[in-house]
Amino acid sequence: MEETLEFADLLRLMDERSAAFRAAVAAAPSLDVQVPTCPEWTLFDLVQHLGEGRHRWAVTVAAGPADNPPAFSAPVAPREREALLAWFTESTRQLLDALWKAGPDQGCWTWWGPSQSPQTTGAVARHQLQQVAVHTYDAQVAVGAPEPLPDAVALDGVDEFLTTCVANTAAWPHEPAVIDYHATEGRSWRIWLDADGARTARLSGPAAGEHPETAYVSAQGTANELVMFCYGRIRMDSLRIDGDRHVFDQLIAWDPDA
Repeated sequence: MEETLEFADLLRLMDERSAAFRAAVAAAPSLDVQVPTCPEWTLFDLVQHLGEGRHRWAVTVAAGPADNPPAFSAPVAPREREALLAWFTESTRQLLDALWKAGPDQGCWTWWGPSQSPQTTGAVARHQLQQVAVHTYDAQVAVGAPEPLPDAVALDGVDEFLTTCVANTAAWPHEPAVIDYHATEGRSWRIWLDADGARTARLSGPAAGEHPETAYVSAQGTANELVMFCYGRIRMDSLRIDGDRHVFDQLIAWDPDA
C-alpha cells in the first residue's frame, strides 16, 4: 500500500500552492471578481476565508492537545490588494512555522472526530494542504486560468478526503452500499457504507483481490478530477460512472451530524 506524503513534503507543497494562490489573486483584474466555484464569494472573500483559516489553524496547532478549539480572534483582512496578499503571506508563514515547531505527531484539536484521520498536527497539515490546493483552483478559475493539481497533491487529496471527510461512525441512513474510486494514475479506494458508518481503504487496483465484493457504483477519472468531484467543483458527468449513480447522490446529500 502506498504511503501518504511525508510531513516535510506536505509543508513544502502547502507553501507552493500558497504561492500559486497568490499569483492567481495578483493576476485578477479586481478583487471583486466573482468565484464561479464558490458562487457566494468574490475573490476578496476567498482570500479572507483562506487567510483566516491559516491564522486559526496556526493558533490551534500551537495550543497542542485540546478537547475544544482554542479562543481565536480573526485578524482583519485589508481591502487593498498588495496589503491583502502580504496579510495572506503572513498567515501562511504562521501556520507553517507552527506546524514545523510541533512536528507531525503532536496531538491537536480537530473538527473531525471518529474518522480515520488522527487528531494530530500531521493530519492537520495534510488537510490544510488540500484546503489551499482546492482554493487555489478556485482562484485560478476566477481569473480564467485553472490548472490541475500537482499529481502528488491530487493523489493524496482523494485519500485524505475519504479518510477525513467521509469516514465516520454515524449510521448510514440508506441500504448498505460499496463505492469505488479509481484514479487513472493507478490508485484506487473503496468506501463501505452501512449501519456502522463509513469506512474507507486503499485498494491495490481496480480489481483488488483483498476486497472481492462488487461495488454498487464506481467513479473513474484523473486524481485531480476525483478531488474536484469530492469537493463539488465538477459534476458527476465529468467522470466515468459505472453502476448506480443514485448512491453518489445519497452520499453527497448525507450529513452524518444531522
